[in-house]
Amino acid sequence: MRFTFVPLAPLAFAVALASPSGAQPVEGVSAGHGSPSAVQPVEGASSGQGSPPAAPAAPAASAAPAAPAVDDFEERLVLDTGRKPPPPPDPTRSTFSLQGEYQLRYRAMSDLPLRAPPLSAPGAATLGQSQYIAHWLRLSPRFHFKDKASIVAQIDVVRGLIAGDTTRDVEQVRDARAALAWYEVHPRTLYLELPWALGVVRVGQQSAHWGMGLVVNDGERASVFGDYERGSLMERVLFAATPMGKGGPLHVTVAADLVFEDNAADLLGNDVEGQDEGEGDRAVQAVVSALWRERHGEIGIYGAMRRQARERRAKTSAARFNEVLTAGILDVAGKFNAPVPGGGAHIYGELEAAVILGSASFAPSGPPPPSGRGFGRSPVVVRSVGGAATLGAVHVAGRGGRPAGRWGRVVTEIEAGYASGDDDPTDGVSRRFTFDPSHNVGLLLFDEVLAWKTARAATIAERELFAASPEPGIRSLPSKGGVPGAAYVNPRILVRPARWLDLKAGAVIAEATSDLVDPYGAPRAGGSLANYDGGDSRRRDLGVELDLGVDARIAMGRLVTLQFGTEAGVLFPGGAFDDAAGAELPDQYLLTLKLGVIH
Repeated sequence: MRFTFVPLAPLAFAVALASPSGAQPVEGVSAGHGSPSAVQPVEGASSGQGSPPAAPAAPAASAAPAAPAVDDFEERLVLDTGRKPPPPPDPTRSTFSLQGEYQLRYRAMSDLPLRAPPLSAPGAATLGQSQYIAHWLRLSPRFHFKDKASIVAQIDVVRGLIAGDTTRDVEQVRDARAALAWYEVHPRTLYLELPWALGVVRVGQQSAHWGMGLVVNDGERASVFGDYERGSLMERVLFAATPMGKGGPLHVTVAADLVFEDNAADLLGNDVEGQDEGEGDRAVQAVVSALWRERHGEIGIYGAMRRQARERRAKTSAARFNEVLTAGILDVAGKFNAPVPGGGAHIYGELEAAVILGSASFAPSGPPPPSGRGFGRSPVVVRSVGGAATLGAVHVAGRGGRPAGRWGRVVTEIEAGYASGDDDPTDGVSRRFTFDPSHNVGLLLFDEVLAWKTARAATIAERELFAASPEPGIRSLPSKGGVPGAAYVNPRILVRPARWLDLKAGAVIAEATSDLVDPYGAPRAGGSLANYDGGDSRRRDLGVELDLGVDARIAMGRLVTLQFGTEAGVLFPGGAFDDAAGAELPDQYLLTLKLGVIH
């Protein structure tokens, strides 16, 4: 059977827009939602209202950003992490600041059943991981030369597994948790920022975010459940401006990128464990975005063109191929907020919808494989769509004479999302859309079960099925924790008995948007394709997930905040995970204990 399936992850690319809470757009740097000191694209994107607040923008000149009115909506009313915005530049002198966070996680979970590699590890019928301890230390220094120029950096000084079980036979993903390595170092950003009359210019390695973070996500924004991931990092030259004048509603950004690391590419080739040096992706892209922002809402659009290439080498022969993607994306994002008549509450909402169009080719670049595979392949057409929307309400407590005295006592919201699927790997059209992994939906279904099942399927294909001649699209098959080809509803509720304490609950109800097909797996009897466990691919019910959690924030003076928390989830799997014998996937459980220190 000839497979032409290319399950591409959505493109990643840069945008830059303004901070939502009355801060001056474009004129500075907004703080990352999930990190103590942000290194965002210029004014961070139409950031989700279910995320913590973006920090006030640092002014380009001596004018200070406008403070929100006492009764204005602020994103910290929905999700408050206790993080402080970075200090703005001082127009009279040079300043240096250092912010950071240390996070420690203990996780215990069900040992997930997976299809065993039939040749290399026939006994590996599970993931092999039931508990582990992981951590990361993220430092964010920044230097301001008055208000004339800034150097902004961010680095994960140490990151990785400290102790516990390791995974097995899932090496086709980055961060496979396959080895204890607490000392890994991950540089994130280092760039020069120069303000000008109507905006800023940035040059260097930068992070990127747009809208709800479905397509490109900076990996810094906290969510109700789960942790943020690595994010989209670019070697970039960026220009951002407000063409209608400083403080005007229109914000325009133009950027040119060499992708360092994102959900679809890795310049250094570290995204697959154990691969040969030099097998990284060469991905370049051009981005244009525009945003119209008013006090109670915004709407924006961006487009990008991307070309990505990687050399693929066979494991058991001298065969080599070039895998090339050329694609464009159009993405619309917006959000709104409005006070509830009578005061004391706000309603809010946000949405994002994207379409990816392009083509992918796979052609030999060296000696032909022994079987002659790879010749005569036609380019694969890429056509995928995805989107999500959130609607919520927050009841505000602590109304006083200043905005900082207000906090959200009760938050209720519901998110619905859709990502197109692909049930025919042989028709020459790739339709699967995968959300960025840092857009968290629950704890288990997407972050664990589908992530590891797609990783094991890709590992079997690369290691055993196509060892003599690599196949296109295998590197894009693992979902890495994103939402792949599925539709879901995700209601959430958060109650604060006190400002520092969050009690939260949520549910995920999901089904596949097409037959759930392992595109590289052996066909079942009768010639039909199978799911990732060899079962009936026509079963689309992914199951129901229930999540609970508690988070606490204790300020230790003005400089340090301690974070404590726990999250637990249970997944009742649907028929989409039945195996070849019709046996159901057992219920899956996960428990996380969290400890954090932020400065």
